Amino acid sequence: MDKALPAEHREDPSHEKVVIASPSDESTHSLDQVEYERRNRRFNRRLDLRILPLCCWVYLLNFLDRGNIGNSKVLNAETGDDLLQQTGMNADQYAITVTLFSLAYALFEVPSNYVMKHWVRPSLWLGFLLFAWGALTIGTAGVHNYATVVSLRFLIGVFEAGFFPGIVYFITVWYRYNERAVRIACVVGFCNLAGAFGGAIAYGVGHMNGAAGLQGFRWLFIIEGIITILSAFLLFFFLPDYPARAKWLSPSDKQFAEDRLKQGGGGYLRSHASRPEVLQTFFSPRMLCHYVAYIADVVPQGSFTFFAPTIIKGLGYTSIHAQLLTVPPWCVGFCVAITLSYSADHFNARGLHIALASLAGAAGWLGAGCLPADAYVSRYGCLCLAACGAFPVAPSMTNWVACNTPSLLTIPFAIALNNSCAGIGQIIAQWIWKAGEAESGYPTGNFTCAACGFFVAATSLGLRWQYGRMNRMGVRDAGGKERVWAL
Repeated sequence: MDKALPAEHREDPSHEKVVIASPSDESTHSLDQVEYERRNRRFNRRLDLRILPLCCWVYLLNFLDRGNIGNSKVLNAETGDDLLQQTGMNADQYAITVTLFSLAYALFEVPSNYVMKHWVRPSLWLGFLLFAWGALTIGTAGVHNYATVVSLRFLIGVFEAGFFPGIVYFITVWYRYNERAVRIACVVGFCNLAGAFGGAIAYGVGHMNGAAGLQGFRWLFIIEGIITILSAFLLFFFLPDYPARAKWLSPSDKQFAEDRLKQGGGGYLRSHASRPEVLQTFFSPRMLCHYVAYIADVVPQGSFTFFAPTIIKGLGYTSIHAQLLTVPPWCVGFCVAITLSYSADHFNARGLHIALASLAGAAGWLGAGCLPADAYVSRYGCLCLAACGAFPVAPSMTNWVACNTPSLLTIPFAIALNNSCAGIGQIIAQWIWKAGEAESGYPTGNFTCAACGFFVAATSLGLRWQYGRMNRMGVRDAGGKERVWAL
């Protein structure tokens, strides 16, 4: 029994008490196991009501502002009022624009998390990022040439880069290791809803084309940018930073919030990691496997983010109706994400869940690539199946990295580095959907996404086997501390 729990949270020989070390190690608090878990559930409900709605909402805005360029690319194309025609951009220039946006993601995520951990508290830093890219989104409504578009999108990428890893690190500050994935899934799941919501907004805004002399895509940037700027103030005033700073918690609750995070790692740690701990986090073979698998997972993610309207338009629909038809695949992904993440944490079986969902997504992409280009209904069904893969497994992949970092002190760096790989995956995604393959059903894009899904499944099964082996051998972490590695 003792091997199933970290050293900081072990049952006593009677299996009736649980001993939790305080952060100062000066005292211990013994609670009846049932009472402890009951208090933990009550505390989580309080956190969920106070933290999750706000995190989900602002991440929905993050994803709306990330993906609205994909909507603007084809919005009102039939009347010559889409982004490309109004700015004189061609397909390659669009790909370069979103590539530089993704490059900004890859470069600035780790520095952003470093700033948030050591210098600026989460409410101020995340609120600043939100306000900055919201202002730039509104500025995009005034673009008239390629140079302006590419410059603004790169700057938006700079400020958006640190947002998701910042949110994930914030969740590790508040929740235990086996409670995070479903919370991360709720947040990430809202990017699925954002995809659906963004398509619905673009559908409505498409009918505003010409209002006040502005094209529909300009209204899209204005509306979404204003909402984003206003929401930044919600973070400034209502996002709690750390348990020790939470005025709405009693001293006893603050101590409980910090104590319970000793199980499996988490919480706010100001200490700096040692050089070996940092090097293992960045370069150890198993961590590199996590990062490479996430790159592969983000290729189909990026395909949905930046090209879903384009893909669906290639199924024979008009640009406005293509916006509306992006909604069902995103909704499917949202439902699968919540279910899969809860199950993966509950059964401590992240590798198996990631593998099964990735195989389902890969089958969808493979089917879409193999079917005739004019088999529109069947290929649309395959697109919905593909939505069961990339996005639903991302929360479990992210939490798996946080649970198994070589050192608890490097959790924010591992999260940021893992998510930096998303930029690389997005860059790949932006070059596989070739405009010249529209009539043939985009075979390059479909088959590449399928291959990535199969790769993620194989890597996840390999990592699960490795962590089981590490547990059997009693492998310690980079700091020499006893660890139980999550499966």
